[in-house]
Amino acid sequence: MKCPYCTNEDTKVVDSRQVEAQIRRRRECEKCEKRFTTFERVELAELYIMKKNGSRQPFNSEKLRTSIRKACEKRPISLSQIEEMVDQIEAKLRNENSIEIKSSKVGNLVMQRLRKLDLVAYIRFASVYKDFGDLASFEETIDKLKGSGPNGRKQGISD
Repeated sequence: MKCPYCTNEDTKVVDSRQVEAQIRRRRECEKCEKRFTTFERVELAELYIMKKNGSRQPFNSEKLRTSIRKACEKRPISLSQIEEMVDQIEAKLRNENSIEIKSSKVGNLVMQRLRKLDLVAYIRFASVYKDFGDLASFEETIDKLKGSGPNGRKQGISD
């Protein structure tokens, strides 16, 4: 690391600490003894979502956040719960062995979490995600939830 004051390449790290998603380092130049701060952050590989129609687009956490917010609108779900859900889903996707993720995997992850959090939000999301073509499809999903007990946690509900 070059000193920004004298361009000497011999610097030492005096202090390091984690600040949000980056590392802050206080450095000192061995030559001029002036101190300066640098920040490091991890550059993550870009994820791509493989859509049903075969197209491929970059993963967009804001798009995911918006769709979850819409499903949770006027429900007793805090923004921090939504943020946590988005972070968990993104972390799970980044843990995959591939940078190309099927959109169905993302949708199923959202539905799993919403089912545990709020059944109305789950139904709202499912109605858009599963693209219910008629009332019977909608009723079938509700009937499965009714037979599953509180929060849809009994076996027999499939996504």
